[in-house]
Amino acid sequence: MDIYQWIGFLGMIFIVIAYLFLQTNKYSINSLQYQLLNLIGAILLLISLFVHFNLGSFIIEIFWIIITIYGIIINIKRKKKEQEQ
Repeated sequence: MDIYQWIGFLGMIFIVIAYLFLQTNKYSINSLQYQLLNLIGAILLLISLFVHFNLGSFIIEIFWIIITIYGIIINIKRKKKEQEQ
């Protein structure tokens, strides 16, 4: 395995751990930790795909990153609004 495969493997581990923690109620769907694990995992997988390209995987990682960033922004706005009240 080359370095890019290891990076992709690490990204996969981040995403799987995030999902495991969600399913075991260690993280909630709105927790920043959950979202950051997903984001970092998707970015690492995307890096590996620049070398070992697969169109389907590339597209899903782009969507994963966009959706995760959207979720982070929504949660930050929600928390700011709760603090203002």
